[in-house]
Amino acid sequence: MTEPHLFVIYGGTGDLTGRKLLPSMYQIMVDSGIAEQSVLLGIGSRELDDIGYRDYARKSLSEAGIDDVDPWCDERVYYQRVPRGEQSLGALADKIAAIETAHHLPGNRVFYLALPPTAVPTVITGLSKAGLSQSPGWTRVVVEKPFGHDLASAQELNRLIHRHFDESQIYRIDHYLGKETVRNLLAFRFANMLFESSWDRDRVDAIEITVAESLGIGSRSTYYDGAGVIRDMMQNHLTQLLALVAMEAPHSFEPEAIRDAKVQLLNAVRHIDLEELTLGQYGSGHINGGSVPGYRNEPDVPADSITPTYVSLRVDIDNWRWQGVPFYLRTGKRMPDKSSQIVVRFRPPPICLFHGKRDQCEEHQNTIKLILQPNEGFEVNFDVKSPGETLHLVEKKLRFMYADEFDRLPDAYQTLLFDIIQGDQTLFVRSDEVEASWRLYDPVIAAADNGHPLDIYPAGTWGPPGRHTPIQAAGRPIRGEVRTSPQASATPPQTPRDEGR
Repeated sequence: MTEPHLFVIYGGTGDLTGRKLLPSMYQIMVDSGIAEQSVLLGIGSRELDDIGYRDYARKSLSEAGIDDVDPWCDERVYYQRVPRGEQSLGALADKIAAIETAHHLPGNRVFYLALPPTAVPTVITGLSKAGLSQSPGWTRVVVEKPFGHDLASAQELNRLIHRHFDESQIYRIDHYLGKETVRNLLAFRFANMLFESSWDRDRVDAIEITVAESLGIGSRSTYYDGAGVIRDMMQNHLTQLLALVAMEAPHSFEPEAIRDAKVQLLNAVRHIDLEELTLGQYGSGHINGGSVPGYRNEPDVPADSITPTYVSLRVDIDNWRWQGVPFYLRTGKRMPDKSSQIVVRFRPPPICLFHGKRDQCEEHQNTIKLILQPNEGFEVNFDVKSPGETLHLVEKKLRFMYADEFDRLPDAYQTLLFDIIQGDQTLFVRSDEVEASWRLYDPVIAAADNGHPLDIYPAGTWGPPGRHTPIQAAGRPIRGEVRTSPQASATPPQTPRDEGR
């Protein structure tokens, strides 16, 4: 049940608010019928009043394809100007009190900090000093990624937030966890014994997680050159996917049980072998028929920058379920397509019974492909006999696509904002999970900063040739290895899990 509340967006005139938060909030009102329970207050440094901010909200919603929003904007949207760096938030506290009185709200508040990371400590401290960290109802504070710049800064940020807010009040948001296919990972695994019974080292040969982006850095050069792909994508998005696909079954579907299982999994990850690390940076090339500049030719990027835009690495998990199974993670910018997927590659049969030309094994490894974007769904690959007298195997697939079964998938932010309003922390990152993730990647970041080889790859390609040969280009089917019959070769083949061991 949704309780009446005030939803406060700090950074209320920023890009994230205009593109994502305002449309998502309005869609929640429409889809969930909670318009009468929610009032929105935008906070920004622009010289606007309530009427000016309502015009801004209308424009943002119109650009998102949402019209006829006048009643909501006129009656339930407000604005408060707070100059950048302002630490005294007395005027904000007065505005909140006036809105809650006018709308008979019980003091339930969400503070969404849609702000640069450097601004978060000042705002957290300011909210507390103004008496806004507690209220007659409940108070929740939402912090956007990145959660720190490394382990030390993440620990410092956690200590600061915990001085003013309890962990039960803190929602560290990673929008990737709101994608419907990511959320469905738990249902896919734990509601289907068909899959979960094979989800271990006895049946799985390797797991590959790929997040490919066709775009470059756009207008984010100042941020990106100081962060790089490891901080921007690997430490959060891909590691979240790793935790969900590999975690043990929680004892219940309660938020803390799920978050406990994720942290347990991350704590079981072995120190990442830097010999298995491949770094790259995109050079000039072609995408969708047009030429694009290399990273070092992007605006405001130093000509000698060593910031990686591509990373692939191998993760090993030292627990009973996954011992010896390699997880290959990779992500990069300026790749041919935008594509996110998880491929679970199963072991081949121990003996090949089906041989084709040159006595080569015709069997393919079974795979499950979890497609996160652009077309959310699942694929299961398997072998069948081709019709005819000759015994010939062909690889076929069973597919489930969300678009074929459901009219519209909710935007990730829409899902997560609704969870915040409901007080459900399942899909939000806990402080110990943040720190466990940074412990894994601090050595990788140090290697990237201190001379680890950096390969230049042409934009529009799948990145530099890496040592991780089992990783296939995003969107391409994973094939089994060619295996010859025992009669054709006296040397037993090695599976990918033996590589580098």
